[in-house]
Amino acid sequence: MKRLILTSSSGSDLAKSELAEIVIFFFFRFAWDPLPSPEYLAAYFGARSGTLRTGDHWSHWGAVWPRAFKDRSNLPFAEFCERYDEIELWFDPNPEDQLQLIWLLDYFDSCPQLLEKLRLRLLASDFFDMSIERLGNSTSHIPVVSVTANELATAKMAWQAYGAPTPEACADLVHKDLSALPMLRLALLDLLDELPSPLTGLGATELRFLELIARGFTLTNALFHLRSLRGTRIFLEFESGWLLQGLAHGPRPAVAGLDDELRTIDRENLRDRHAAYLRSRLSLTEFGEAVLARREDFSRHNPIDRWWGGTHLTNDRLWRYGSVLTKP
Repeated sequence: MKRLILTSSSGSDLAKSELAEIVIFFFFRFAWDPLPSPEYLAAYFGARSGTLRTGDHWSHWGAVWPRAFKDRSNLPFAEFCERYDEIELWFDPNPEDQLQLIWLLDYFDSCPQLLEKLRLRLLASDFFDMSIERLGNSTSHIPVVSVTANELATAKMAWQAYGAPTPEACADLVHKDLSALPMLRLALLDLLDELPSPLTGLGATELRFLELIARGFTLTNALFHLRSLRGTRIFLEFESGWLLQGLAHGPRPAVAGLDDELRTIDRENLRDRHAAYLRSRLSLTEFGEAVLARREDFSRHNPIDRWWGGTHLTNDRLWRYGSVLTKP
């Protein structure tokens, strides 16, 4: 039986296993960037074209193509998948993985010929905490379920809600039956927590940065990499760095000590930015202490311009989330 595994970049080590003939993984960051347009995704999943830039086709990422069938990388994604008897989806409980899962299931909803082949692995822990080497070829301890119309409908509803121009549909969604995708509700709640707070104007990760700095964690390594300490699980190092820079380099900073060279280093220059983070020694400003104490609202003194799914958050369109969603 020929098996294909589809996973996120977090699960890239699955390519080292012998669990499938080939492993395809995806590198989208749906929790940070503006969502790709329908036209972009149609080209991404379509036949490979010489006009596409590197990274703009499903075959450009992830797979180590065996020489014997490297020509298959030119196929539309659905046609490539048809060649397999089973298609397993491996996405962990992390919010970014769950976003990729609902996006992919939304795509498969338009491919009814593949439905009988789809299987979903219900991973109870993040790939970060798993050892693919120890996993070997034994997957009996990881539940697997067939993907049915129920899973597809739940994913489609969630993906459309996340891509909406306001977060209202997502806030409503967490009160609906999401049992077909058991890891999804918690992921959506974590994502909603990253909307600005009604009191501070900051998301959960930004506020946690202030808490940790106030406790004496002055190095960015602790903020970016000690996940159990940070307690939030949405953003990677470079995204966390952009959030920290917003806290430190705005008109009224909440954080002092972030290396000034970050103001001019290109965002794509990850090596130099990493070095600048390591040089930084962080502390809270008086204003940062007031924000942390809920006496000041960061967004009333600093620009906000970022994306949350299909919602463009700006100072004039600042959706906030506490126990409930608050309109601008």
